[in-house]
Amino acid sequence: MRHPHILPLVFSLYFLTLFLPTQATHHHYHTKHKLSHFHNSPEISPSLAPLVAPFSAPAEAPSPSPTVNENYNNASKFFDLRTFGAIGDGITDDTESFKMAWDTACQSDSAVETIFVPRGFSFIIQSTIFTGPCKGDLVLKVDGTLMPPDGPDSWPKNNSRRQWLVFYRINGMSLEGNGLIDGRGEKWWDLPCKPHKGPNGTTSPGPCDSPVAIRFFMSSNLTVQGLRIKNSPQFHFRFDGCESVHVESIFITAPALSPNTDGIHIENTNDVKIHNSVISNGDDCVSIGAGCHDVDIKNMTCGPGHGISIGSLGNHNSRACVSNVTVRDSVIKVSDNGVRIKTWQGGSGSVSRVKFSNIQMESVRNPIIIDQFYCLTKDCTNKTSTVFVTDILYTNIKGTYDMRHPPMHFACSDSVPCTNLTLSDIELLPAQGDIMLDPFCWSAYGSSQTLIIPPISCLQEGFPQSILPNDIDRC
Repeated sequence: MRHPHILPLVFSLYFLTLFLPTQATHHHYHTKHKLSHFHNSPEISPSLAPLVAPFSAPAEAPSPSPTVNENYNNASKFFDLRTFGAIGDGITDDTESFKMAWDTACQSDSAVETIFVPRGFSFIIQSTIFTGPCKGDLVLKVDGTLMPPDGPDSWPKNNSRRQWLVFYRINGMSLEGNGLIDGRGEKWWDLPCKPHKGPNGTTSPGPCDSPVAIRFFMSSNLTVQGLRIKNSPQFHFRFDGCESVHVESIFITAPALSPNTDGIHIENTNDVKIHNSVISNGDDCVSIGAGCHDVDIKNMTCGPGHGISIGSLGNHNSRACVSNVTVRDSVIKVSDNGVRIKTWQGGSGSVSRVKFSNIQMESVRNPIIIDQFYCLTKDCTNKTSTVFVTDILYTNIKGTYDMRHPPMHFACSDSVPCTNLTLSDIELLPAQGDIMLDPFCWSAYGSSQTLIIPPISCLQEGFPQSILPNDIDRC
């Protein structure tokens, strides 16, 4: 049976499908917002000193939302960067499109919003601060590539050189996907102010700011999952003043000689889980700064790099408190250090209740190290105060070490010795040859619970008489 009246209807519907998306794209790309949740250029202080938020929340939501997918990860709305005019050709500056997508998602009334970076596209974004609070939770799903401008000469002069993408005052955000965040750090590493990059291998004086790739500041309930991030100019991730952070199954890579390219740095941040990830870089895989507690690091593959570190702490006579840290079920390979605690002379505070367990070392220069004389120059002087290190447990740590350094190194302060260091099931053998070096101890108090290889006899028993328990700053 024929239906001649259907043909005009089909052509009408086909015309609408062509026309409406074009109109939506055009409308949102040219929308101007009176107040938005992003900020270019101004710099957030690296410390937690009081500061003014770049912007407060807008009183009303921006213009109607673009393309919506009601079924994506239970999200109510789904914002593709291209809908806001982003090109994604790796050449065009797509910063404004990213800002509009963020502003629209942040002010939507839906419970969860998803900003989508599509696969097969590379988006260049300038240094930007994305601010909250937002009305609902946000998902930034990166399946394509995000990149900053290529090197110092391409960096806009009015933008901060200390950070690239900053997420500020966000409660409830997931940064996830199968894509890549490419920090394009090579030209930054070659600045003459970087170690050994000046004339004839020197380090030249002068300003040397380099941007942290991804920074979360004063935010909570954060998840980073599944992403690859490489070649940051400086730290790859930094969490400052945050709470409830879960990093899961990420891959961070940078050359072994890239300067200051820590994988994940946390400061004044608590309730942190860093699990099932691989980090290979030119500095610490994970570094734990002052003000952190309740940190769990599990199933990490770390190296080459500088290992997993608590510190450095107490610089410039500052007070630092770190407690309840666990590093477990991990592999550290071809690294300068394994598990390390490093503090400056002159500081105060304490590092306490730390457990390093079930860790495999592969050709690590300093598998187990406490250094209370940490110094970046040769002119540091000993002082009568330092960060107190106590209640540190090392258990089931096995593998090989570089013959040039002792496998265990406990260099503690004369005035504030390390106390209650406990070792069990330690077996560290030279990576080459059969000559084992003795562990090194200085003002270190503790005990071994089992046979230790190599044997450690330099730990002192009991509690040092040079200090009174009530005189110690335990935070």
